[in-house]
Amino acid sequence: MSTNYSVVLEEFANRHYISKFKKKYKGAWDVTWEAIVEEFKRIDSLLETSIAETIVTTTNIKICKTEFRVAKTQESRHGSGNRCIIAVREDIHVVHVLLVYHKNDLRGHNETAAWKKIIKDNYSEYFSVL
Repeated sequence: MSTNYSVVLEEFANRHYISKFKKKYKGAWDVTWEAIVEEFKRIDSLLETSIAETIVTTTNIKICKTEFRVAKTQESRHGSGNRCIIAVREDIHVVHVLLVYHKNDLRGHNETAAWKKIIKDNYSEYFSVL
């Protein structure tokens, strides 16, 4: 049985790319966000699928990238280009949502390098993790 985690949407994530999703998808975004939160509550199970990937693991923190599709669209999770970067705090059972984006939102040729820089620049607590 997996542990139920609390999910925290970080203010930086909320202020940035999420606003684009809200504007573009309107009511479908609300349904999508609820589904994402429900998946993150059971992050242990999600990490056993191809939908989520652990990028970095330390003693109590995992930095992970997950894929999602917006409700009422025909795109697959992978094909949509929609991603979340999360920090899983296993010691206190909390998932921190650090970044929610579409891969075209990031600049440069290397998506991973771009989101790592955003995390380092905006979350000092994860600077040394990445």
